[in-house]
Amino acid sequence: MASKELAIFKKGMPDYLKTQGLDEATKNLMGKASGGMKRISIKGSAFRMIVNGEETAVSEDRSQEWIIISVAPDLQRVFFDGSYQEGKPMSPRCWSSNSKVPDENVPDPVSKTCNDCPNNIKGSGQGEGRACRFSRRIAVMLTNDPTNTIYQVVLPGTSLFGKGEHYKWPLDQYAKYLGTNGVSISHVVTKASFDIKSPTPKLTFAPVREVSKAEYDVIVKQYESEDTKKAIQLNIAPPPVKAEAKDSDEPVVKATKGTVETPDSAADIAKKWAND
Repeated sequence: MASKELAIFKKGMPDYLKTQGLDEATKNLMGKASGGMKRISIKGSAFRMIVNGEETAVSEDRSQEWIIISVAPDLQRVFFDGSYQEGKPMSPRCWSSNSKVPDENVPDPVSKTCNDCPNNIKGSGQGEGRACRFSRRIAVMLTNDPTNTIYQVVLPGTSLFGKGEHYKWPLDQYAKYLGTNGVSISHVVTKASFDIKSPTPKLTFAPVREVSKAEYDVIVKQYESEDTKKAIQLNIAPPPVKAEAKDSDEPVVKATKGTVETPDSAADIAKKWAND
């Protein structure tokens, strides 16, 4: 009996329940991890599904159809001190939600303003690029997704700026094309495609069709949702501050070799859990 799956997992939930999502009771029992941000990453020029910080799926398709629900009102910037190494996590040194001044939670800003920052100079990064890079966070839904899940996509500057080609526009030029024709970006299904000529991950955009009435009703609802608001925010936690050594009146007990074991650190305990 224990090895058999529940019937509801085999046949799937009915349509009227698929769109409801998890209730608060289930989320509370699952813990905070269930409420993590869902993202679509374009790392390695592939669409990667990221759930709770873990990569859950990779698509071999060169394009996806999105409904762009909302975008960050301002360009954002992030600066990493040092070169990126595959598989090695890095914390940014400085960041800005409006590309004008560093955010208040940046512990040690490089400059008071982004315009005067040495990392804003062409050539300060790789080639002619700037070391402090532009990006914009957008909130999207995948078409034909009955769950209407909101995904965050972080678009680099290469996917934002430039003129592009007809029906292969960067996001800013795509929005201008729609706007000059009296069309809102959230009122069309957008095809996001990888530029196969680009050596780095780069997307281009083009309209596919207008959204249906059912899709529009979902868009109106999701535009005001907390998931959408979180998806377009630059939310970077500052690195932990190292505690300074302080004088203490407590006696220092030195362990005798072979008689007293040093207690495991938190990192040691975490490694053991991972190996169990």
